[in-house]
Parts: sequence; structure tokens; C-alpha cells
Amino acid sequence: MLSSIPTAPKALESYRSLIGDDALEEILELAKPLKGARVVKINSTPFGGGVAEILSSFVPLMADVGLSADWQVIRAGDDFFRVTKGMHNSLQGMLIDWKPQMWELWLQYNRANAEMFDEDYDFVVIHDPQPAAILSSLIEMRGTRPPGKWIWRCHIDLTDAQVQVWDMLRSHVSLYDGAIFTLRNYMKEDLEGPIPFFVPPSIDPFSAKNADIPADTVEAILRNHEIDPERPLIAQVSRFDPWKDPLGVIDVYRMVKRDIPELQLVLVASMAYDDPEGWAWYERTVRRAGEDMDIKVLTNLNGVGNVEVNAFQRAARVIVQKSVREGFGLSVTEGLWKGRPVVAGNVGGIPLQIIDGETGYLVNTAEECAGRVLHLLRNPEKADEMGRRGREVVRQQFLITRNLRDYLRIFRTLAGIGPLAREKVAAGVAGRNRTLR
Repeated sequence: MLSSIPTAPKALESYRSLIGDDALEEILELAKPLKGARVVKINSTPFGGGVAEILSSFVPLMADVGLSADWQVIRAGDDFFRVTKGMHNSLQGMLIDWKPQMWELWLQYNRANAEMFDEDYDFVVIHDPQPAAILSSLIEMRGTRPPGKWIWRCHIDLTDAQVQVWDMLRSHVSLYDGAIFTLRNYMKEDLEGPIPFFVPPSIDPFSAKNADIPADTVEAILRNHEIDPERPLIAQVSRFDPWKDPLGVIDVYRMVKRDIPELQLVLVASMAYDDPEGWAWYERTVRRAGEDMDIKVLTNLNGVGNVEVNAFQRAARVIVQKSVREGFGLSVTEGLWKGRPVVAGNVGGIPLQIIDGETGYLVNTAEECAGRVLHLLRNPEKADEMGRRGREVVRQQFLITRNLRDYLRIFRTLAGIGPLAREKVAAGVAGRNRTLR
């Protein structure tokens, strides 16, 4: 058996005040014919990054509406995660010198995890490239397809994927019954086999990272990390990697600081063991910060957890997400939910969240980013109004309950329950761009 991750119980009923009666009753109705179905979600890490955060809330909510839901994590060594980080980067457009032994290592670990997959499920959801070959490995080992419907959930923007790496991955992904992407244009047109679905990620408004916390708690957390609550603060919460551009965020901060000398910056990341590249980028970020005491570079390894991240985002007058590539950008969602305006890269799934000029600003350069941040710092009333609008966008479109609804629809479709038959989904009747929204 793979490593099963325990989760705390959650009740769908507690979300009624946020999503309304109709949305909640729709979820319960969708779940009725799926009651008792065995579902397992499989990914590469129990903490660090958006996938783990989503699953920690999503799995108990599935259980609450009557499904038998489990979350399991693959077992692998550092050599595997070095290879899969390279795979992740190459699928986002970075040119990697891909060698046959790297591919074989990935397959070996997937085969080893397939050998530990010893139960049958009605629905198996595999997240991202790391465990994507478990299905093909099981077919090879057993000589037959395992029971249940298998779904590959890709959180990566494949638009500029390195052809060599995508071609290798595609042969394994094509065996799935369904494939979920964040946006329609993230899917490669040469992927044949699985039914495509398009579902943005979401946040849990009641998680430790997003729930309301008292102002005095926010202030105490700031002071504990030597951040002055009386001075303006900007923040970026993201993994340390080239796509999130933490070095560029420091450059933006320094441009703005020329006009607002009292400005402070906090950069926060959760260091996950499936991201060995993170340490190198952490060190580069610390070097770029130098001896500037108004820059705080913090991680989960020096006492910064979800509550602290929550406090930093609430205290920040502007949230920055200077991504140069982005699958979706849950930290943007988090910032908007806390009523803060977000200045972010005009890439990936970020424009799906930010209405430029209404809930924040979309930018393409460090200079443009600095200009927008400075404008918001100088116009706090405008910043607050943008924040209020952004929170409403998240409430309507990007809460975990909407994600639950979409998955229930997908399960019903793949199981042949309800009006969305396989032929209709393949023909694109599931909505605009075949997106479940």
C-alpha cells in the first residue's frame, strides 16, 4: 500500500453561508448516486505546494458527502524528485538535456509504486507527472487494465512543453479514462484517449491559511518575525523557483523603495521534498536580499506555517505574484480572498482570476510591476476597493466547494450517470471550452 495521509473531518454544511443554499443542495444531489464509491487521490507530497493544500480539504469533503475517499502519496527517493523536477520544468518550457537513464529512473519508481497499489477503487485520480506511469505499470504487470475509472489531473501549463518530454509522457497519459486541465489551452492537441475536462483549482476559506484571524494575532505574528506592522508591507508567497521569479520581486521592491523608503518585503515559501531545486533558489534569493533588514525570506522550516502565511497576506498592503510561468497561482486566490489587491504576472491561470484594473493588475515586466505596486500603495482607498471586488470573485468561482461540484460531475460522467454521456463530453457539450465552471 502507498502512504495514506490522514485528514481532519470537514462538513459541507459549514460552507452554506458562503456559497448559498442552491449551490450546496446541488452538490448533495450530485453526490447521491455516487454514495459509497471508493475514490483515491494520489500525488507526490503530503505538504508544500497547492496540490497538497487542496487535497487536505478536498478529501474530507468528499467523505462528508458520502464517498469513501482516501489520499495517498507515492514513495520515492531524492534521485526521483530531481528527475521529476526536471520533467516539470521541461513541461513548462525549459529546455532540459533529457537522458534515457532519467526516463528509466522515473519508470522504475512508478513500477515500484504500482506494486504497492494493492486495492481496487471506483475512481483513481493521479496528480501531475510524478506518478503518471502507475496506470501503465499496472497494465504491464497484470496483463489487464485495473478496475475503476482513472483520471490524470495536470496542474501544469503544457503550452510550451519540450516535445521530447511530452512525447514520452503522452504515451502513459493516453491510457487514462479522463484528463483534467486548469485551462483549455493547457491541453496538448495530440493527446488522444482520455476525455478532457477543464477545472481551475480552488482554496478552502476555512483552512488555517485562509480563515479569518484577529488583528492582534496578525500583529503579534508580524512582530515575532521582526516586521513592523506600522510600516507598509508587500508580500509574495510561492515556492522558490525560476518560474515564480523571487529575484525579480526583490528588484521590484527596491524600485518602489526609492519612493517609499519605509517599505518592507516578505517572501515566503513552503519547502517540499519533491522540489530539490527549491534550496538552490532559496539561497539565491537570500543572496539577492543581502543585508537589507527590511526583506524577510522565510520558510516552513523556520517557524512559518499556514497561520503565519495568513497573517502576512492580511497585513500586506499589496500582494505580488511575479510569475513568468504559472499553472494557476493559488497564492493569487489566497491574496484576493483576504481582500488585498494583487499585482501579478500576466501568465497562465492568473488572468482567469485577476480582472485587470478591477481586482488587481496584470503586468509583464519588473518596471511595470513596480509602477502598479507604487500606485496602490499611494492610493489605499483604491487598493481596498480592488480587494473587496477580488474577494467576491473568489467566493463565486474559486472556493473548494466549486471544485467538489466539478469532480462529482466528472465522476458521474465517467460512470455514465446523468445527461453528460461520453459522446457528448467528447463533442464539447459540457460548456464553453468544455470547461466545468
